[in-house]
Amino acid sequence: MKNTFIKAVYAGFMIGLGGVIYLSLENKIVGALLFSFGLLTIVNQGFALYTGKIGFVKTKEDMAAIPVIIAGNFIGTLVTAVFCHMAGMKISAEAICMNKLNNNPLSILILSMFCGILMYLAIDNFKKSGKHLFVIAPVMIFILSGFEHSVANMFYFSLAGMWNGKSICYLLLMILGNGIGAKVFDYFKASGD
Repeated sequence: MKNTFIKAVYAGFMIGLGGVIYLSLENKIVGALLFSFGLLTIVNQGFALYTGKIGFVKTKEDMAAIPVIIAGNFIGTLVTAVFCHMAGMKISAEAICMNKLNNNPLSILILSMFCGILMYLAIDNFKKSGKHLFVIAPVMIFILSGFEHSVANMFYFSLAGMWNGKSICYLLLMILGNGIGAKVFDYFKASGD
């Protein structure tokens, strides 16, 4: 589990860097494209990202690793946010966070499920083809569509310093939605085989 936790911290850090890139650019299409560097690094290095693992959980051991992965992802995103503050970077996630917190819970759940489906497809298609386009396109789609990626949102909430009861509840809803989207899609895909 220690190795899984370390890989999860690295994954969270990479998603945080993706968030830094996205927030640093005015052109949101280019920002979404470059955000995919985080997931590309994760899949190529074998890091442990919740949204990339949950759809492939098959055993009790796999499931037991999920809380460890979530914790590691959170630490990695938090470290990235702290480093951004220490470096005095002029990026802000407050507007993104306010938009999320002003949304209703059902919308958050649905948008999280859509993101879970895309992340499942990104990893599944990459595993089958080895083609990086299958990682880049789903990342761009989830960002530009406003879908909710729980780990990216860990970074945004940490960077904005907007942790409170509501943001924690919404994050838990996002984690649930990402998992439902990935697992339901995996189930129906497997049923069709």
